[in-house]
Amino acid sequence: MKRARIHVTISGHVQGVFFRSFVKSNARMFGLRGWIKNVPNGRVEAVFEGEQYDVNRMIELCRQGPPGSDVKDVEVREYNSQEKLESFEIR
Repeated sequence: MKRARIHVTISGHVQGVFFRSFVKSNARMFGLRGWIKNVPNGRVEAVFEGEQYDVNRMIELCRQGPPGSDVKDVEVREYNSQEKLESFEIR
């Protein structure tokens, strides 16, 4: 299977609504590695690494978000960092 490593930036009402916990739980369920964090401008950034199919499923979940969130946009781009990803964590 094809593997993918991508970086996403999620904007909208995505902080203070358990967005990071929602993503972490699903990413671990899909067997993805990476991280997620709040950024000062009110957005959330994440990196997902794993099978292409599972990464795509995670992107779709980010577009929906957890109850209480209001996702306006999800920017997706390749993540070319040499960072070693061991598991999925909240930063």
